[in-house]
Amino acid sequence: MRNLELKIFTLPWFSLLIVLFVYFPLTAESQAAHGKILLALSKTDRTLSMVDPVNFKILSQIPVGSDPHEVIASSDGRTAFVTIYGGGSLHEMDVIDLVNKKSLAAFDTRPLYGPHGLVFAGGKVWFTTEGSKSVGRYDPESGKLDWSMGTGQDRTHMIYVTPDTKSIYTTNVSSGTVSILIDTLIASFPGSKPHEDWVQYIIPTARGSEGFDVSPDGTELWTASGMDGTISVIDLIHRNLSARIDARVMGANRLKFTPDGKSVLISSLQSGELTIFDSQSRKEVKRLKLGHGAAGILMDPDGTRAFVACTPDNEVVIVEMKTLQVTDRFKLGGPDGLAWTIQK
Repeated sequence: MRNLELKIFTLPWFSLLIVLFVYFPLTAESQAAHGKILLALSKTDRTLSMVDPVNFKILSQIPVGSDPHEVIASSDGRTAFVTIYGGGSLHEMDVIDLVNKKSLAAFDTRPLYGPHGLVFAGGKVWFTTEGSKSVGRYDPESGKLDWSMGTGQDRTHMIYVTPDTKSIYTTNVSSGTVSILIDTLIASFPGSKPHEDWVQYIIPTARGSEGFDVSPDGTELWTASGMDGTISVIDLIHRNLSARIDARVMGANRLKFTPDGKSVLISSLQSGELTIFDSQSRKEVKRLKLGHGAAGILMDPDGTRAFVACTPDNEVVIVEMKTLQVTDRFKLGGPDGLAWTIQK
């Protein structure tokens, strides 16, 4: 190190800058610019914010449509997609260029109305349309809707698609059900080539079942009811309701597993609490009062932190999972949907 110090002081000033750049670590902002960025929707400001997850500085804000609810990023980190919901009446999905930080031409989801939940899988965007009681699939390459299927259920709201894109799960809030859509290949007649055919299984849960998540091992689906405060557990292998937990999470909005599958987090818009359950014992571990209303939940991929959108408080709250304590907050107007993007 002493030899290095001597060499530094004998270098010209421009060479010294090069040495400092190589030997000293990047700032948190530059790390965020070349890595993981938090995407946060603001209902109040009608913007998509790109946020540094280290120092919570807003790096950029991009205008979106009139009632943004959920956001997801493409797997290459270059594009974000935002559903413009309107209580089931609108028909817009915004497309955002995350590299150049600007809005692209929006996708008109008609004839499907009320896009809400969405996920990126298999190079495509899968989304629910509450007003049309259906699920749709948008192909970013062609810019078209290339598949859809009705559920026949009221308020088809949130969505999960398995990595192989062969199974889709949705919650149907007003019907109090979960739809399981399975992609099967069938042959219409002997000797014909098989073609795609989707089959639906409807699992009764509880009215008001909205937020849900699938366990990391893919065997269970947990969904919380905002009406009666219960959690319904679905066995995805046998496609049936395996348990109902009296969780007392009235006003439940979103539910998320931790990446290790050991804990389940439920937010409440009614109480402003974040409730943590042990997934094995199915017992409550802790309740944290975050504000006047807790909505979207996003887990850090390494499981160390949870980000919770407190919509009426105009804040995103950060919870450390090791201590189950609030460690930080940052301001954002009416936050809701949250997602990660990895910029390469």
